Amino acid sequence: KSSLARHYAYCVLIVHSFSWLHYIVFMLVTLFFCLFCLLFQQYPGMNQLSSSLGGLSLQSSPQPESLRPVDLTQERNILPTTPVWAPVPNLNVDLKKLNCSPDSFRCTLTNIPQTQALLNKAKLPLGLLLHPFRDLTQLPVITSNTIVRCRSCRTYINPFVSFIDQRRWKCNLCYRVNDVPEEFMYNPLTRSYGEPHKRPEVQNSTVEFIASSDYMLRPPQPAVYLFVLDVSHNAVEAGYLTILCQSLLENLDKLPGDSRTRIGFMTFDSTIHFYNLQEGLSQPQMLIVSDIDDVFLPTPDSLLVNLYESKELIKDLLNALPSMFTNTRETHSALGPALQAAFKLMSPTGGRVSVFQTQLPSLGAGLLQSREDPNQRSSTKVVQHLGPATDFYKKLALDCSGQQTAVDLFLLSSQYSDLASLACVSKYSAGCIYYYPSFHYTHNPSQAEKLQKDLKRYLTRKIGFEAVMRIRCTKGLSMHTFHGNFFVRSTDLLSLANINPDAGFAVQLSIEENLTDTSLVCFQTALLYTSSKGERRIRVHTLCLPVVSSLADVYAGVDVQAAICLLANMAVDRSISSSLSDARDALVNAVVDSLSAYGSTVSNLQHSALVAPSSLKLFPLYVLALLKQKAFRTGTSTRLDDRVYAMCQIKCQPLVHLMKMIHPNLYRIDRLTDEGAIHVNDRVVPQPPLQKLSAEKLTREGAFLMDCGSTYLPELDTLSSERARSFITWLRDNRPLSPVLHVVKDESPAKTEFFQHLIEDRTEAAFSYYEFLLHIQQQICK
Repeated sequence: KSSLARHYAYCVLIVHSFSWLHYIVFMLVTLFFCLFCLLFQQYPGMNQLSSSLGGLSLQSSPQPESLRPVDLTQERNILPTTPVWAPVPNLNVDLKKLNCSPDSFRCTLTNIPQTQALLNKAKLPLGLLLHPFRDLTQLPVITSNTIVRCRSCRTYINPFVSFIDQRRWKCNLCYRVNDVPEEFMYNPLTRSYGEPHKRPEVQNSTVEFIASSDYMLRPPQPAVYLFVLDVSHNAVEAGYLTILCQSLLENLDKLPGDSRTRIGFMTFDSTIHFYNLQEGLSQPQMLIVSDIDDVFLPTPDSLLVNLYESKELIKDLLNALPSMFTNTRETHSALGPALQAAFKLMSPTGGRVSVFQTQLPSLGAGLLQSREDPNQRSSTKVVQHLGPATDFYKKLALDCSGQQTAVDLFLLSSQYSDLASLACVSKYSAGCIYYYPSFHYTHNPSQAEKLQKDLKRYLTRKIGFEAVMRIRCTKGLSMHTFHGNFFVRSTDLLSLANINPDAGFAVQLSIEENLTDTSLVCFQTALLYTSSKGERRIRVHTLCLPVVSSLADVYAGVDVQAAICLLANMAVDRSISSSLSDARDALVNAVVDSLSAYGSTVSNLQHSALVAPSSLKLFPLYVLALLKQKAFRTGTSTRLDDRVYAMCQIKCQPLVHLMKMIHPNLYRIDRLTDEGAIHVNDRVVPQPPLQKLSAEKLTREGAFLMDCGSTYLPELDTLSSERARSFITWLRDNRPLSPVLHVVKDESPAKTEFFQHLIEDRTEAAFSYYEFLLHIQQQICK
């Protein structure tokens, strides 16, 4: 610094002989020289000097962890030891606090590309994953005479609108300026006036409105439940009636509803049996209709009865049903006619039909023939009969949907039952599908236990009737494909005769107009339904995401789990509309294209490296897991009904449960400790690290638990037993399908099923993880 001072003094002396213009120029040059010298003293290397100057740039913020390049062929142990959480959108602190929970609503990209061209360049799927009716512990419920919505696009007011002043607000989806209604000026929570931005609708991204009569086409329907039961010889032999009737008896008072709740029962084999349960009868009356070609209701007014007025008769029937058909020799199943009768019975009100079926329908409308040849399941990658054999069940489902009736299917099958055809009755009526292969009350106790636990959840969970769901998005974005169980009534309106807390949906998006004029985009889903108590309600979720203009930012915001679940949905459609082989190729190409596109943005990339951004490092692993999942795997070991059921699950499971199907969690549980344990109510729950799905992690002396999403331990008086039971109980909590625990010893025949889930190892006609990475690398280098 003293040297710099001498240089400066010398320059000042010299400049006295110059003109004022020369003086000013010379002083500027001198000042720059001093700055240069100062920097040179602190950073003597030229490279260091360049980096110092670069650090002054507004463009060079530190690279986020999500963009850290990962060489996948070198960094083999990429699976984190803790669960993978949804990425948090890069919003300011206030917007982050207000944004919708990813458990309800998440996007495959948390940074939305500014243009479709940029999205195309990234080679990544853009779409939404929804869990709109999930169970919530805290839900703001708003009762107001005025539900404030945009006058143009009908968006519900939400935390991401902007208030121009106290009397006007600007819609965050279409940008129209709307007036603030007088009633909205009053805040019922603070009991203050003149602060509309503090209303609960504007402070919460998930809210539920009590709807007015404007949202009703008719008075809200009562809760109506109809059970349609297969009582053929096959069904009686399987023994499911005992479990069902016992579950109903135990949960009859827990069925969602009010004093208007109605219930009815039908049984069928080659004929259809109705049950008169009218109050005042001394016992239930069976009414048989044998004309299955022209089904009629023998007594329309007494087949659906008030649950509370006829409770004793209902209990009598449930106690009698398991033994009523014990000696039957009827082997036929007239499922189609039984469903036609159920439709006629439910049409005046709508409600829920629960169908229990154990074999191929063999009589009347909708009869089916066996279409499975075990020798042709997938010997050449060609899997046939993934689509329905008849449109009878789809047409019936659409009729049911039009009358606000959903059909839930319980398939308890010991043989091929053509689920590809039967599933349509639930898919298009917004019902759900349960599948119990090789079900038998005594010979397969694990399936019997699963049915019992599934029924408890099914009978008691929340339900919404006569529902519709609309998804809206910011101007410039558009929706083009929906996935789930529903009927699409118009471009963005889904008809849901029933909605339950375990139902998930997905939707694909495209960018129709450039988003250059906005820094944020929003998505909103509104679910209008009738509660089991007869209230018309609207549940609204709003999600806000930033818009970006660089490819790096697009990659930085990838939600890899959401992306893989959307691709899984798309692959199911591709399997049915084209072929399983095409669907598998599309999944592989999704990895090749995205990693190739990313590689083109990375400078100094070695030709031999397979590099992914950290945000996408699990993408190849998850795609390989999908390829080995029952829905998409090749080989001859997968039964057709099993494959179709896996596809049905992909289309209607919420993301958190679908990921368990795609990539199960593996834990070692013979060494559980309290280190890192969490406290749930009065339980201490161990948190063992996740293990990668490979046999190299298994040892003969160890005990391992694989959580596949649908997974009886002896209660020993030991600390290790208590820890294991606490951990397994915690895993089982809040599952839509009750997990069954299989204990697989080293010599057990079930060992094969366990090893099929070790997706990092080579399996039947499939790559190991490392081989798959090499295959991807070869495809990129072509």
